[in-house]
Amino acid sequence: MFRLLPATEGARDARHDESLIGLAAAHGPHACIWESDQGLVVPRTYQPFPRFAPACADFAAQGWPVALRQSGGGIVPQGPGIVNLSLAYAVEGKPLDHSDQAYLLICRVIGLALQEHGVTAQPQAVQGSFCDGRYNLAVGAGGQARKIAGTAQLWRRHRLDPLREYRQIVLVHALILASVDIDMVTLRANDFEQAVGNDRRYASTSAVSLSELCGSGWNPPSLTESLKQSLARKIAAV
Repeated sequence: MFRLLPATEGARDARHDESLIGLAAAHGPHACIWESDQGLVVPRTYQPFPRFAPACADFAAQGWPVALRQSGGGIVPQGPGIVNLSLAYAVEGKPLDHSDQAYLLICRVIGLALQEHGVTAQPQAVQGSFCDGRYNLAVGAGGQARKIAGTAQLWRRHRLDPLREYRQIVLVHALILASVDIDMVTLRANDFEQAVGNDRRYASTSAVSLSELCGSGWNPPSLTESLKQSLARKIAAV
């Protein structure tokens, strides 16, 4: 069973969930549901771009600071209306033996929470979406699919003291587009790609916010909070 951490002020940091690795190694499976401050998050593969440092300084001045994350993938936005779900737990054996199961676990939790809001989503790649991957959660099928959540993983060998064996800890993370302006966050991602000199671009039509799917019956803060509560219930049932 996962221990769900309460939301704290530290959860505003885009790398907040990396703290779960040590907790999972010492005390068993942990989870957190959180929203970060506004910004962009990129993997370390962006650092070699010659224009990376000045682009980060420019975006920070615009109110869009850029954070480097340890997991792979591509650029993602963060901020109000974007719900993060992170799960951390220990496994026996090699990471590659458990990678797919970790993705499927977090996709199942999110999928069940979305169903409580009348939305059906399934894991699949969505061409043109930011940080695309085969374990996105998408609404619709084929060329009509739109990404509503993206996932990533981070693995660490962890040992509490010299007398214990190393343990493999997986941190699997998902970003869920709950109540966010898709056009705006896609534009910001494209602007940063251009600023660092990368030719990768994203289409706002490749992603969708839960608020768009649920219609006018919800105001954005209430919908975001409702999604968090659904996620908490599904985590408790794992």
